[in-house]
Amino acid sequence: MGQDQTKQQIAKGLQLYQSNQTEKALQVWTKVLEKSSDLVGRFRVLGCLVTAHSEMGRYKEMLKFAVVQIDTARELEDADFLLESYLNLARSNEKLCEFHKTISYCKTCLGLPGTRAATQLGGQVSLSMGNAFLGLSLFQKALESFEKALRYAHNNDDTMLECRVCCSLGSFYAQVKDYEKALFFPCKAAELVNDYGKAWSLKYRAMSQYHMAVAYRLLGHLGSAMECCEESMKIALQHGDRPLQALCLLCFADIHRSRGDLETAFPRYDSAMSIMTEIGNRLGQVQVLLGVAKCWVARKALDKALDAIERAQDLAEEVGNKLSQLKLHCLSESIYRSRGLQRELRAHVVRFHECVEETELYCGLCGESIGEKNSRLQALPCSHIFHLRCLQNNGTRSCPNCYRSSVKPGFV
Repeated sequence: MGQDQTKQQIAKGLQLYQSNQTEKALQVWTKVLEKSSDLVGRFRVLGCLVTAHSEMGRYKEMLKFAVVQIDTARELEDADFLLESYLNLARSNEKLCEFHKTISYCKTCLGLPGTRAATQLGGQVSLSMGNAFLGLSLFQKALESFEKALRYAHNNDDTMLECRVCCSLGSFYAQVKDYEKALFFPCKAAELVNDYGKAWSLKYRAMSQYHMAVAYRLLGHLGSAMECCEESMKIALQHGDRPLQALCLLCFADIHRSRGDLETAFPRYDSAMSIMTEIGNRLGQVQVLLGVAKCWVARKALDKALDAIERAQDLAEEVGNKLSQLKLHCLSESIYRSRGLQRELRAHVVRFHECVEETELYCGLCGESIGEKNSRLQALPCSHIFHLRCLQNNGTRSCPNCYRSSVKPGFV
């Protein structure tokens, strides 16, 4: 198969894919891969296969095609193709919750010699790196990467990238419990979809609606949360987007748990867990098990709660997510306190405080924890975050955290 025929078949696959005939599109692209002798065409079709498998939640297949794409880029000896293929490798590992590998591949992208693609893809590299840092609960580095991605988006008028970054910032602020910002950023993403997204994939609308649903639930606006989640789920079902379906099911379960309707919450947690196990989203599995544990605590079935916590803790440690570990130690602490088991209680209190230190989830001005309750936060240019009230009361423009780390021992 020559260059022209390869281009035609790639275009045919894209038409099928955009009309939701995903399996037929995959067949066309796989045939191109088998028969085409055109290296550039093979590189392009591998990119299509990476994207398609990502959206279907087939992350191991996504990774396989990303590895083949890197080999093809090396054959082509083209720095632009190499950057694109390393970015796909980073994304594949991000989806599989291999966050350290993601960061490593992103750094490889950033270390490549200047290329034409760097301007277009640099923001996407920063976004993927930010998502990986967030997966490891390295909040300052995550925020730094997201802000860098936003600068790329603004400098290049890339509203699609800006939309994706806003959704990640929504997730960031939901985790550190500034719920106003957790809602503001996905609302901004939804505005971008409305203003610029007529030709975009519906997945962008679905993504913004999902993050709005999470924020509304955390704010206690459960009716609005349900509406946004239903809208997101509708699009996810239309497009066969298994990862988003799993996230929506988790959100539905959390909404029902917030309403005290545990009978309805449990089967939705089960369905979410089934998909997340199938696609390999281990961090999602942790979130499901945490929700399940809270349901068992509400039912006073504490042994079942501890069993769910233990399973979640193993997964959280496996992927390196410190925030989930912190939450699980906190929940274990409350259970052992209610049972009067002092030895176990002390062990979880110690680990809880270690996790707070490791994630730097405390305000450098007042010393109180960040993320224990909903509070308005403000990031300084260095990406350290503080309570907004503390910055206003203190009146400082410099970062106390950065100042402390720069003072040499012996001069304090």
